[in-house]
Amino acid sequence: MLNEYALLIPGLSWLAAIFIVLSYLFFNNQGERGEKFTAGIAFYGLLASNLLVLAIGINSLYLQAVPGDITYLKWLSLGDININISLKLDLPGLLVLTLFSLLLMITVRFSKDYMHREPGFQRFFFILCLFSGAMQLLTIAGNATLTFLAWEFAGVSSYLLIGYFFDRKTATKNANRVFVTNRIGDAGFMLGLIVSFSLLSSSEWNDINSAHKEMSDIATTLLALGFVLAALVKSAQLPFSAWITQALEGPTPSSAIFYGSLIIHAGAFLLIRMQPLLEQIPVLLIFITIIGALTAIYGYLVGLSQTDVKSGLIFSTISQVGIIFVLIGLDQFELATYYLIAHAIWRTYQFLHAPSMMHWMDRPMKQVPAVLQKNEALYTVSQQRFWLDPMSDRIFTRPVYALSRDLRYFDDHIVNKLVGLPSSVSAVSTLAQWDAYHSDQKAHIVADSGMIGRGQGLAGTILDWISRPLFWIENHLVLKTGDEGVQRLLQHFSRYISTMDNLLSQPRYLWLIIFIVFIIAV
Repeated sequence: MLNEYALLIPGLSWLAAIFIVLSYLFFNNQGERGEKFTAGIAFYGLLASNLLVLAIGINSLYLQAVPGDITYLKWLSLGDININISLKLDLPGLLVLTLFSLLLMITVRFSKDYMHREPGFQRFFFILCLFSGAMQLLTIAGNATLTFLAWEFAGVSSYLLIGYFFDRKTATKNANRVFVTNRIGDAGFMLGLIVSFSLLSSSEWNDINSAHKEMSDIATTLLALGFVLAALVKSAQLPFSAWITQALEGPTPSSAIFYGSLIIHAGAFLLIRMQPLLEQIPVLLIFITIIGALTAIYGYLVGLSQTDVKSGLIFSTISQVGIIFVLIGLDQFELATYYLIAHAIWRTYQFLHAPSMMHWMDRPMKQVPAVLQKNEALYTVSQQRFWLDPMSDRIFTRPVYALSRDLRYFDDHIVNKLVGLPSSVSAVSTLAQWDAYHSDQKAHIVADSGMIGRGQGLAGTILDWISRPLFWIENHLVLKTGDEGVQRLLQHFSRYISTMDNLLSQPRYLWLIIFIVFIIAV
């Protein structure tokens, strides 16, 4: 019976997020006076979600069987392709779900005091609730489509919290870097979805994990490779490790729960979810092992030379997640699951404890390890983080920015001309400009007919010909105020009506009208 309500686990977190927004918009839940209420909504929403997770877990122990696959309804049907709203409550999913839900609730409680009087307090808790529901759905989604939906919600939440202090140029720049890099992982995920829909007509994890029975070896490898690429990017494995350090611009609670314990483990959990499929592709397991080992070594060496707490912890995290990937590559999926759980708990504690620890420190910084002191070249490489950050910008970020500029040029100079859209438009975009327009009529922001955007092409020429008289009417009649335009015409018209009314009220005109009516009637 409880299993039927499992969809409420992420749903309660998202309902809390929606309620925070509604209370902010309609009940004046803003500023410091609304902090307690906002934090309470987030905490009790996650508490209810945790209680439901706990009830399902206890029920599973009592029955000595996990709920397994639950299908609620058909979401979308396109020919042979059916996408269901389904959950997969197996042992790894329930274990990781229980852990994630508990850590999220602890972080929400910690954030209530840590974020006190911070600008955007309500915004922070809204994003945190959005992220909570996404991570909960990610762990128990019954098909890759729902997993991808949760994957994207988590990514958007991550982007918003990296750029939480949007008045800082570094924060917004790093948020864009992280966003661009993670789109590479999304492309891999979409490749896996496309292959599964094309060849299996399904995205259910059970069908994907048994794909080797129905597909060729090449198609199976391509299917798995797409999801492996998504996992490598999301878990910051080489060569995509640079984004995780750039993501530390957000508040400490978000660094703890996003990059210390949850989101960085999402990629590893995705591979654990795909255990039956990966076991059929030994070459891919070898590849995962090599990448994990290189990442573990990279994180260890770079972490030796870091001088701030967050950087030291995040490179230690990268190293440990690399070890989890090594265990997965060695076909030790169960051990990797328990290692993931233990590491997430420990890393969350370290990140949340870091601000207090910095206040308690009264001793000099630990010396650089001997292995780096004796090797100047290795120390330089460690300090420069293997130059991975500039390489990541050159390989991933800059090409995307260049592509976006090219697309904008193509849109402005080709697409707009083909469809006849104006190349430029003068418009009032802010209240300050609107005030300036009314205070200084000489500095027109809404220009006359000679300054409006000119249409191009056949469609644009026709629309331009039609719009100009309408613009004149709007500019000279509708937009005029005081004794001008439409109001002036109405005033003249009302005076004529008043004069006629006064004349008709005179007795002579009244008798004249009666006589005319009598003549017409006869």
